[in-house]
Amino acid sequence: MVEDLKQLSVNYDEKGYFVIRDYFNEAEISALRKVILTFHELWKKDNKTFYQEEAFNSSLITGSVYLKSDDRIKLFDFISSEKIMKIVESVVTNKPAFMNTQLFFNPFNTKQENFWHRDCQYDHEVEEQKKAIQETQVIHLRVPLFDELGMELVPGTHKRWDNEEEFDVRLENNKRLSSENLSGGKEIPLAAGDLLVFSADMIHRGLYGLDRLALDILVFDSSADFADYVDDDCLPDTNMLKQINDPRLFENTIKLKSEGR
Repeated sequence: MVEDLKQLSVNYDEKGYFVIRDYFNEAEISALRKVILTFHELWKKDNKTFYQEEAFNSSLITGSVYLKSDDRIKLFDFISSEKIMKIVESVVTNKPAFMNTQLFFNPFNTKQENFWHRDCQYDHEVEEQKKAIQETQVIHLRVPLFDELGMELVPGTHKRWDNEEEFDVRLENNKRLSSENLSGGKEIPLAAGDLLVFSADMIHRGLYGLDRLALDILVFDSSADFADYVDDDCLPDTNMLKQINDPRLFENTIKLKSEGR
């Protein structure tokens, strides 16, 4: 297993992603699916207009708004389980910290198109984006709850800047659209039980269709300045920390926030 983890780390370093097939068994996915569907149905009712007009994802799944304490603890335990932590620590070696969770689903509007992006483009202008992909480390761990079309990624773009085609499509310059195909795109179909790990700042897009419902766990390197992005309500409280089997991922975030990082 140690050798396997080393190879996964090498794959991530070179390509910006890796996928492990059938990583979770049916019981693990079934238990996770039950909690996530509880959140999703309540969220859709509470955000009906947004959901029907433009939404393709939600966030703050671990918060207290839609899930009761018992379900939140189940989710925290899954996020910090041995299976997840092995993978996290193979990629993020410097005290990995929990950032957020997101849930990705098909848009209600079936004509809504997906789009290429880097996560950092929503916080930074172009020059800062160039800097971000060289200096920061945020990873997505995607757990599909049903079989789906998956993701399309441009391998290696976690470490290099866009070529002309990628830049124009991603930012919709020169009459290009962010939903157009890219020549360097690689489709990664996903099935329930798979685990996809990818860099938040590589060029990527979700593929709509089938029964798309995927939980993303976002983790960052403690040396990076991301603690301010973390919503306090999404972290376990003191009592919950005592009930979580391995709370290190959350404790690292809580410590960073207490230090004003």
